Amino acid sequence: MSSVLAKDQSALTEQEPSLLVKDAAQEAELTDGFHVLIDALKANDVETIYGLVGIPITDLARMAQAEGLRFIGFRHEANAVNAAAIAGYLTKKPGIAMTVSAPGFLNGLVALANATVNCFPMIMISGSSEREIVDLQQGDYEELDQLNAAKPYVKAAYRINHIEDIGIAMARAIRAAVSGRPGGVYLDVPAKLLGQTMEAAAAQRSIVKVVDPAPAQIPAPDAIARALDVLKNAKRPVIMLGKGAAYAQADADIRAFVEKTGIPYLAMSMAKGLLPDNHPQAAIAARSYALKEADCVMLIGARLNWLLSHGKGPTWGGKDHKDWAQKKFVQIDISAQEMDSNVPIDAPLAGDIGSTISALLKEIEKNGFNKPDTAWTGSIAEKRDANVAKMAKNLTAKSSPMNFMTALSAMRDVLKTRPDVYLVNEGANTLDLARSVIDMYEPRKRLDSGTWGVMGIGMGYAIAAAVESGKPVVALEGDSAFGFSGMEVETICRYNLPVTVVIFNNNGVYKGCDVNPTGGADPAPTVFVKGSRYDMLMEAFGGVGVTANTPEELSKALAEGITSGKPTLINVIIDENAGTESGRITHLNPKSAASKK
Repeated sequence: MSSVLAKDQSALTEQEPSLLVKDAAQEAELTDGFHVLIDALKANDVETIYGLVGIPITDLARMAQAEGLRFIGFRHEANAVNAAAIAGYLTKKPGIAMTVSAPGFLNGLVALANATVNCFPMIMISGSSEREIVDLQQGDYEELDQLNAAKPYVKAAYRINHIEDIGIAMARAIRAAVSGRPGGVYLDVPAKLLGQTMEAAAAQRSIVKVVDPAPAQIPAPDAIARALDVLKNAKRPVIMLGKGAAYAQADADIRAFVEKTGIPYLAMSMAKGLLPDNHPQAAIAARSYALKEADCVMLIGARLNWLLSHGKGPTWGGKDHKDWAQKKFVQIDISAQEMDSNVPIDAPLAGDIGSTISALLKEIEKNGFNKPDTAWTGSIAEKRDANVAKMAKNLTAKSSPMNFMTALSAMRDVLKTRPDVYLVNEGANTLDLARSVIDMYEPRKRLDSGTWGVMGIGMGYAIAAAVESGKPVVALEGDSAFGFSGMEVETICRYNLPVTVVIFNNNGVYKGCDVNPTGGADPAPTVFVKGSRYDMLMEAFGGVGVTANTPEELSKALAEGITSGKPTLINVIIDENAGTESGRITHLNPKSAASKK
């Protein structure tokens, strides 16, 4: 326990012995809220804090660094919180973010909410104004009722009012972040709390080391039997892997289950690589066919939300959005409440993925499992191979300037030789097309916009992936997406991280060829400065900047950036006419009646 207050007893040496004994007994070693909070983090194996300093947490960051914690300082709170969120996803321990009060808290809140929606375990710790002043609305510095502002967007929110409660509050926050369905947690730290003092020995006793913060949740035996019965009776089954399956880190068992059942599998974007994308059972390139034709779908850590058309409508072989096809569903989810959220689930498996897959494997080993008929697996393989061949033509087609497929083909060839590299991906067309083109071969190496499709995660995710793993990171960004967090290239350079940023630059949002219909001087709403030199932004902070106009230049720059480990930014010049509005979700972007005339 770090102590900060202990009276100098040298002045007592000349006093009467009886007075010395009496005063020494009264003068216990003290510590303060700063150090108790730091000690609570260290006791629970926290090694890194992502944040941005200012009143009232500047000294907290300084002291944390002095006590051996790594503090990664950002240029905007949202990026720091995004970093903590993806750190939680990669490590299964809550990522820690730290922000200042009010505006800093609000800057981080979008990223904190995004962590909750995506089930990433993290804790955002924010300094705050004094509660008694906030409650009376007396106008304190950066006054805001942060606790109640956070509550609708997080899994749990707590405020610490007394120094002796810091240990238990941190324990509650950690357990809330990682137990059950993981999510974001808010921890409110009033400035006055940090200056409070208590006896160091008592403070030490108040620290809680959390034991088994995410206990296993074992599925019921009858649920296991029911699920296997549904799968065994299916003629055309498909497995859908979601990012929850990747988060579980039950990689070997999931692969064994897929291979022992022989069922073709699909993978949501952040589950790519859980099994390599070139696995013989992979149906990713035949996704539309598989979803329409399957008579049974097993969801492993995937939710039937908008990304899967809610399990309804033409995507699934139904007639309209209100109609679900005649399919049976098996779903593994740690939250029973998730079942039947859009369509009936015939075989719900409520439990953690690791325990549930293990139980399924044991039952299969005991009683066997008949693999699907080759007519079904063969039809998927045929459709997959045809689609791969069709895509190959697009990837090899020449284009000058480059289009998205030309540039992605160059990147694909380089990244295939480096399966250890983390790929962070965001944008509209840049995200949608890269997800289909760039194969993944190892789990948890693809990090992207996730459930909300939110832009701005790029630099935060890239920084955290590099910090947590020590491995090379490639951040593939649309030029619009990069703008949300681009200033963090200074952070990348400051910490000398092995991050290569690749920007597909087509001069605008979706594309850069729109014109102002009035003929006025202002550019169209989707257009950026023509010929922007993003590479010079990285050079400004001491990194390597490159402009790539051809596939050969892009391949060379990407390979060199990864190998060098130096902060690198590649400004990839893309045809400004390339791209479609909203990427592959144009149907979600309403058009006015006037525009249809």
